[in-house]
Amino acid sequence: MSANTTRSLMLEAIPHLRAFAISLTGDLVRADDLVQEALLKGLMSLDRFEPGTNMRAWLFTILRNLFLSERKRRRREVEDVDGAFSSRVPVLPEQGARLDMQDLQAALAKLTPEQREALLLIAAQGLSYEETAQICGTNIGTIKSRVNRARTRLSELLCLYAEEDLGPDRSVQAVLTQPLTLEHAA
Repeated sequence: MSANTTRSLMLEAIPHLRAFAISLTGDLVRADDLVQEALLKGLMSLDRFEPGTNMRAWLFTILRNLFLSERKRRRREVEDVDGAFSSRVPVLPEQGARLDMQDLQAALAKLTPEQREALLLIAAQGLSYEETAQICGTNIGTIKSRVNRARTRLSELLCLYAEEDLGPDRSVQAVLTQPLTLEHAA
C-alpha cells in the first residue's frame, strides 16, 4: 500500500474516529486527544497493518484500546485537587529524584575519566579503596585523591554546599557523602 493511499485512508477515518471517541468520552477535547493518539499509534505501528484489510476498523480498535487503557489507569488514580490526600502520602514524588539523577549523570560526565571511574567504584559499587586501586592499577593514595577531587567537583557542578542541599535522593547522597570507613581505607 502506498504512502498516499495510507494517508488518504487515515484522513477519511478521522471524522468517524472522532464521533466514536466522543461517544466513548463524552468530552470533545478528550475525544480529539484520543483520536490524535490513535492516529499517532497507527502511524507508528503501520508495519502491523495488513494491506487489504479495513484501515478504519484497525484504527477504531487502536482508539478503543487506548480508551480502555486510559480508563483502567484513571480508576487507579485519586483526584486530589486541594492536595489533602497527597499531603498524607509518606512517599516523596519520584520526579525530583529523576531530575536529580539526570543532573548527577550530566555532572559525572564532566569529571575526568579517572575521577569518575574511582568515584563510581567506591561510591556506587561499594568497593574498598584497596580494591579500586587494584582495578585501576594505581595506589590507594591516588584513588583517595581522585575520589576527593571528584566529590568536590560534583558538589561545585551541582551547586551543593550544605548537606541539606542534597535532598532525599539516596543515590546523590551516597556519591557525595559516603564517609571514609576503615573498610574503604584499607
